[in-house]
Amino acid sequence: MSRAAASSTPPPIPSCAEEAAMHRRALLLGSLASPFVIGSARAADAVKVATFDAASTLPYFVALTRGFFADAGIAPQGTPLATHPLIVQALVSGDAEACTNLVTLEAANINSRRANTVLFFSVNGQNAEHRMEQFVVKPGSSAKALADLKGARILSAPGPGNMAAARGVLSAAGLQEGRDYTLVEQPMGMHVGAMQSGQFDAAYTLEPVATIGERAGAMQRLEAGVIATHMLGRRDAKAFASGAGFSGRFLESRPDVARRYAEAWGRAVQAIRTDPTTRQVLTSHLNTPAELAAVMPLQAFTLVKELTAQDRADMQRFVDLAVQQGVVRERIEVDRFLRAL
Repeated sequence: MSRAAASSTPPPIPSCAEEAAMHRRALLLGSLASPFVIGSARAADAVKVATFDAASTLPYFVALTRGFFADAGIAPQGTPLATHPLIVQALVSGDAEACTNLVTLEAANINSRRANTVLFFSVNGQNAEHRMEQFVVKPGSSAKALADLKGARILSAPGPGNMAAARGVLSAAGLQEGRDYTLVEQPMGMHVGAMQSGQFDAAYTLEPVATIGERAGAMQRLEAGVIATHMLGRRDAKAFASGAGFSGRFLESRPDVARRYAEAWGRAVQAIRTDPTTRQVLTSHLNTPAELAAVMPLQAFTLVKELTAQDRADMQRFVDLAVQQGVVRERIEVDRFLRAL
């Protein structure tokens, strides 16, 4: 038989049993190709997230490692950024849709100029008990109080917001930049080394760097919770100096994704409050020694829907003081960039 004849020979007709089996296979393949398989979740929604390496990013990593984001159908794509202005730029450009822990003053400043650039759904309260920002000095320093930093070379956590907070606290202690001290910003990852080198007499730094530096013998804690004590005027006040949020554009265009992301974040906050093992994330993702992660104080992670009237008033006072310093260009009501999700 020729090749032409062979190729024109019709295929055999399947039997009834074979036809039924082929039909079942077609149904199975069709169900596997469908994005909505019965009993299975749809593909997770990607969210571009700007992160900043400090203990205030803990809920993000807890939600990630505990599967809370996955349960909510969210696939975060985290990008570490070294400074808060870079986070703001990413939110403006669309390179980021969410942020884990943006400084409140940065949010107030950009929102006063470009409304809805970033909207917080969760904020981080800090004071001497819920420790985050603090002044440290080099080991063996004679300084016993902030006023003793006169003449000091001080390094600061990066960004205008952190620099402004450092200046505000030192001003409350009677010290003026240029006359009584010098202040230089440095990325968080350089703080321990910079203090060890002897280049600086003191630092305005954040957790977990402060605890790591203290245990390494590079730093000695002078005072923690300085924003609440010296700027807000109450040791037990909560300085909501940073928060987690979305760009307004993202919240408007993908409200369901934002809601599910915020719900996963809320689960992480609740886990942090009730489950001490969540602190292990400080070791696995924020380079904190395990023995320190188990004992170091944490911020008061607070969902916006949980804020009290006093909390909002304290947050407003913090921003108003920044306006007086010229860090935030014009007065803005904090409620304009808070969203209860």
